[in-house]
Amino acid sequence: MRSLAEQSTTEMGGRVSVLARQKSDHVELDRLLHRLDGASHEDQLPVLIDLYRLVFPHAFAEESVLWPVMRRVLPDGEELTLQVEQEHQEVNELVTRLESLEPGTPERTAALDRLAEVLREDVRDEEDELFPRLQERVSPAQLRMLGLAWEVVRRVAPTRAHPIVARRPPGNVVSALPLSVLDRTRDRLDSARLRGGGSGRARRGLSSGLARLAHAIERSPAMRRGEDPSTRVLRKPGPAWGLVIAAAALVLTVWRRRR
Repeated sequence: MRSLAEQSTTEMGGRVSVLARQKSDHVELDRLLHRLDGASHEDQLPVLIDLYRLVFPHAFAEESVLWPVMRRVLPDGEELTLQVEQEHQEVNELVTRLESLEPGTPERTAALDRLAEVLREDVRDEEDELFPRLQERVSPAQLRMLGLAWEVVRRVAPTRAHPIVARRPPGNVVSALPLSVLDRTRDRLDSARLRGGGSGRARRGLSSGLARLAHAIERSPAMRRGEDPSTRVLRKPGPAWGLVIAAAALVLTVWRRRR
């Protein structure tokens, strides 16, 4: 059983194979982590946005497309995929914590260091263990079909941390559409703000409002179904009127900025 790090694209089933797509993302992740290591406090945010856009859709597509297959075809698929889901959950919790920490503080530095460590552990677990095991059980044609399905899901997946949402279907599938729309709108707003176009304060306020709305939506019980207890955030679901308050705050923010 050979690690993906030692295999050529042809050995992994071709360019559209899910293994080749995964390895390509892992190479990009390593590049971003090196950029983050050398970034000043002021330059960290754009690197983190790029990192989130890569990591969260990648992991969401794994949890929605690949892990259910591995639980079916591998005798110990449940144990193997649960370990990676726990790593994904820690990444979600670390990124959520980072949003509340001030740049330059020891707590933020420690959280960033741990984030990089967990992401690198996740890559090694997948390339050295999970994917070679999957490769032994399915054909190259099936790997290519999985690659197409994984890519479709990745392109419409959420791009931000949502630690309350289930790491498994059906909860994560239900969450995809509303959270993806909100996350990708925030991505555009934050990127425009970093480029310095228009009103930065207005975009910051709108992005914050969308974040509050997303956090209210993810508390819906439907989005927590299927969760393994070891990756569950033990929080009470928000009341239904929480969505209304969050939406009202968003509308008020936009209205105030346009006056």
